[in-house]
This record gives sequence, structure tokens and C-alpha cells, in this order.
Amino acid sequence: MSQIRTARFEIGQVVRHRFHPFRGVVFDVDPTFNNTEDWWLSIPVDRRPRKDQPYYHLLAENESSTYVAYVSEQNLLVDESGDPCRHPQLIEIFEGPIDGRYVPRFERLVN
Repeated sequence: MSQIRTARFEIGQVVRHRFHPFRGVVFDVDPTFNNTEDWWLSIPVDRRPRKDQPYYHLLAENESSTYVAYVSEQNLLVDESGDPCRHPQLIEIFEGPIDGRYVPRFERLVN
């Protein structure tokens, strides 16, 4: 029987990768690994994350590009830079940043 975990990061939160130079905004969370085995095996063994943890979908950016990333919880940290993100899809999903996080557009409609 697997243990249910609570995700550490929230939708709209800005996070950064523990090892690689990119950051992003969380737009979805899988409670456990939900990608292909080939994707998981492509990660070097010494950095390969466990599958039994939340995985985050990010609107990600580095110095030169923007993209969508899929990252394990163990490899993410809170981004405390306060810098806004520049991913072009942010405006489709979020408003903000407002008080350091991006607010899903649907959330603003109900509040």
C-alpha cells in the first residue's frame, strides 16, 4: 500500500531546480511519477529521482529559452529571487505575480 503525500509546492508558485539553472511556475502536479519509462531512464542514475513523490509541471525558463518542464519534488526549491517569470504562456493561465505568486485566472473569477 502506497503512502499518500501532500505536495510541497502550490499551483502558481515560483520554484527553481536544485541542480540545473532554470526556474518556473507550477501549473500542474502529479501525485507520483506519470511520464514515460524512457524519460525516467534518460536521467543519469546518480541524479534519477524516486517515482513515489509529487512531480510538477512547470512553465520553465533559463537564460536563453522558455519551455515546459517535468520535475520531481526532491529536485525543486522555492525561488526567492522575487523576479517575475517571462514564459509567454503565463498570461494564458495566470495573473500576476501577486504577492510573489501567480494566481490562476479561474481563481480570480471566484474570489
